[in-house]
Amino acid sequence: MSKFARVDRLPPYVFAQVNELKMKLRHAGADIIDLGMGNPDVPTPKPILDKLAEAAYKPGNSKYSASKGIKGLRKAIRDWYFRRYGVSLDWNQEVCVTMGAKEGLAHLALAMLSPGDVVLAPDPAYPIHPYASIIAGADVRRVPIGPGQDFFENLETAVKHTWPKPKLLIINFPHNPTTQCVELDFFQRIVDFAKEHELYVIHDLAYADFVFDGYEAPSFMQAEGAKDVGVEFFSMTKSYSMAGMRVGFCVGNPDMVQALTRIKSYLDYGIYQPIQIAATCALNGDLGDDPKFCKDDMDKAVKEIMAVYTDRRDALCEGLNRIGWEVTPPKATMFLWAPIPEEFKKMGSVEFSKMLLQEAEVAVSPGLGFGQYGDDHVRFSFVENRHRTNQAVRNLRKFFSKG
Repeated sequence: MSKFARVDRLPPYVFAQVNELKMKLRHAGADIIDLGMGNPDVPTPKPILDKLAEAAYKPGNSKYSASKGIKGLRKAIRDWYFRRYGVSLDWNQEVCVTMGAKEGLAHLALAMLSPGDVVLAPDPAYPIHPYASIIAGADVRRVPIGPGQDFFENLETAVKHTWPKPKLLIINFPHNPTTQCVELDFFQRIVDFAKEHELYVIHDLAYADFVFDGYEAPSFMQAEGAKDVGVEFFSMTKSYSMAGMRVGFCVGNPDMVQALTRIKSYLDYGIYQPIQIAATCALNGDLGDDPKFCKDDMDKAVKEIMAVYTDRRDALCEGLNRIGWEVTPPKATMFLWAPIPEEFKKMGSVEFSKMLLQEAEVAVSPGLGFGQYGDDHVRFSFVENRHRTNQAVRNLRKFFSKG
């Protein structure tokens, strides 16, 4: 029988080894505290759910929707970008609604790339960033990122030593998993670099609101000339705790947005319309029957969600530092990118993660799952409440005390 070429290009799922052990231990009765997968658990704000329920009871909303998103949602995205970042968008040509950022990014890669094309992607990285291109048949040149790395120097090296010339650069700031943050001048350098080397750019802004200690994450679209070279994805998964509803959007370069729009028209009929209506109202701040509810209230709801994650971040980072595992609290994202303690580094991240599961009953994500340059780190997610996080720290303290 013939092989399935696209599937065969995907490597074995590194996280599977840890996940399999985690389930085995749970079935044996272990109380595993799972700080591995970044699955948001904070409830969706009630006004969003109320609007969703209200829209679901209207018969007309059960029909097929538009694959590129309903007009009201695309206009709300345009208004949200202008209100928040001062960026002007054409809602009909430069905005496309997606089923979460992950689906949109993968389908845009499929629309843009052909076998033999070369894509630059950070390493370590959220898996879809390199593998969207690999699934599309392109080749990926990995660019080291993280502590001690000069990303632009590494980019220059990658371009000089890559043939054929790269077609696309995929970036993600605040960065998952390293939590690296940038300022607007970084994006301006990216735009200038892309123009110099005739590159397209995709930026994933999933963690725009997951910021701490006064840091504000800029949008790639704020850089002068950004729309000339690229697009940006945003997801309502994290900021609005709408993970299972799968609402994201792509904005920016009209050629890229329209390529995504066209390929999606062949693949789906869009998100369930009541979800799109709820997302529209969330972005506009137009929720509920109370006329006093406005944009400020929705902004407040997002800030309340962020306060939960700030508390979890503080509990985990303070706890780890207290027991001797030295970590730096991240300025953004819902993760901690923790260097493996020196005495365990030779094990590598997969074996170290398995050891934490067996000896401390704490699950983390091995850095190798995000790329070869991540193997000396593990990733913690802020997905357990303070009580459970403190319990994880106590378990780790007991483990380290054994020597």
